Amino acid sequence: MEQLSVLIFSATFGAGHVRAADAIIEALRAKDPDVKITHLDFGAFLSKTFNSVIKNTYIELIKHTPKLWGKFYYRTSKIPPDSVFQRFLNGLGRREFVKLIQALQPDLVICTYPTVAGVLAQQRLKGVLNVPLVTVVTDYAVHSQWIHPGVDLYIVGCEGVSKGLVARGIDSRSIRITGIPVSPKFDLEYDRTELLRQLNLDLDRPTVLVMGGAYGVLGGARAVCKILADATYPVQSIIVCGQDEKLYKSLDSIIEEGQNPVARFGFVRNVEELMSVSDIIITKSGGLTVSEALTKRVPMVIFRPIPGQEEENAIYLDGIGAGRVAKDEDGLEKVIFDLLKNPRDLERMRRAAAKAVPGRTAEHAVNSMLELLENRQNTQKIG
Repeated sequence: MEQLSVLIFSATFGAGHVRAADAIIEALRAKDPDVKITHLDFGAFLSKTFNSVIKNTYIELIKHTPKLWGKFYYRTSKIPPDSVFQRFLNGLGRREFVKLIQALQPDLVICTYPTVAGVLAQQRLKGVLNVPLVTVVTDYAVHSQWIHPGVDLYIVGCEGVSKGLVARGIDSRSIRITGIPVSPKFDLEYDRTELLRQLNLDLDRPTVLVMGGAYGVLGGARAVCKILADATYPVQSIIVCGQDEKLYKSLDSIIEEGQNPVARFGFVRNVEELMSVSDIIITKSGGLTVSEALTKRVPMVIFRPIPGQEEENAIYLDGIGAGRVAKDEDGLEKVIFDLLKNPRDLERMRRAAAKAVPGRTAEHAVNSMLELLENRQNTQKIG
């Protein structure tokens, strides 16, 4: 059997696209250790300067003017594939992508970022590319940028997204509901007691994990930590500041003066362990963070969801009963301590998470991709 060659495109405009790609890579290697994988950043492939400007603009936009981002998101959510704007996007780097694929000769192309999927899907429709194309939708909402008729297979997180794609003209036979792929590490069981000891945290106190996002985009994270540190209810918290050094340093006085323990981290690579010791997660509602928490069966509280895809993800969570939404500090405090004082509510949320995401999402996604490839190869043999 010839060595399998896979080309994966993600993007650093939000860390979730890269995490989804990494999860697929882990699952592919578990299936076939000899698989040849090329993983590229869509923006950096076109231009490192362009990529840096767009990435920084996006981060600043959602941190400081989230309503403006929300308006852009919703105004572009139903743009038809043949619109002038979409045709412009589908032309970005067209020649470069075609040359790359012709040079690499991959058996399969996977996209976890929508714009590159549109570029390649257009070339599939024109017959320029003859490689199976998979799009992994990394949110729990449907947006026009994910919808491209030339895509052979869509990997989606829930039935709602599947129905949304079908309503926009996508053949249901080209959609698989596997859950958004997360690293297989999130499917593992961990020794909670041992992890708490390693973190120097109390074995008996409830633990709240505060996720600031890779770039510290959780609005009001410092205020969240103060609520937890000063609470009269006995609780302990873990705060992940990501790459936000300003937030990290601003917590000094809160940690020193608070009456409840706070464990503080910058950028981490063991989120699955931190989630394993947590009773509740307070977080932004990025598609991958939500999927990881659902896989770990940890109840979520979404604080001040950013308008756009994260707001839609928060609505999804609230709808299935695995998360709650708090729009201000008073609401957040009430939700947190109401949940901690009512273990049955937390258990119901854990069961809702388990129902929504049974687990092994990356493995199921990869199995669907390999099935697509096998069916295509069998069709070519018959032809």
